[in-house]
Amino acid sequence: MNEVVETLRNIEQKYKIFQQQQFTFTRALDHTRQEAHDLIRPVATIVQVQHYKDHHCRSATDRRILNMFISICNDLRSLCQKLESVHPGDHVTNSLLERCKLLLNDSHDLSAIRATYPHGVVNYLSYEEARDRYGGVVSLLPIVIDHLKEWVTYTKRHLLHQVSLGRATSEKEAPTSPSVHFAAHTSISNKATVPLQEKDFQKFLLENQRPQQKAPWRPPGKH
Repeated sequence: MNEVVETLRNIEQKYKIFQQQQFTFTRALDHTRQEAHDLIRPVATIVQVQHYKDHHCRSATDRRILNMFISICNDLRSLCQKLESVHPGDHVTNSLLERCKLLLNDSHDLSAIRATYPHGVVNYLSYEEARDRYGGVVSLLPIVIDHLKEWVTYTKRHLLHQVSLGRATSEKEAPTSPSVHFAAHTSISNKATVPLQEKDFQKFLLENQRPQQKAPWRPPGKH
């Protein structure tokens, strides 16, 4: 789990650098779409970005930023595979992973997704860019990263809960040592013995406090 957390943290740091260059990313898409004569349809899939980079990229700056986007997508796919091997999962974690794998599918249509608060990636676009061109593709990475962070948080909490239950069960089922049984038995025996001793003592006092009967009077002399 620690390795998963560290990997996700590294991806987040890489994404923050990419996010700071969002304008460079959208300009690179503008340039490559023009080269491809593909200005009508929105940028809706990862494979579309890959195609622009491989066949219509004329600038080293454009190629670098498009490569960075694709690299982060690949890192996220690898992390999803690792998460499946780390924890068998339940309906919550499996649902999160399936959603991430669907979004990261090369040919999945991203045009309808939008990252919302606290992410401002869509707000940095013009109305036309957000609606018709790049709203989905710039929303992909923050949405997937959020899902994976949720997976980690949920799984850590769930595992901690299982550990707590296991400890409680172990303590409840732990056999009591013979010395504890002996001490408890001795204590009970002592409590039962004390009243008996007090009763016998009171009986002893009553018997010894009774007036002693005097022997019948006899005249002096030999008997």
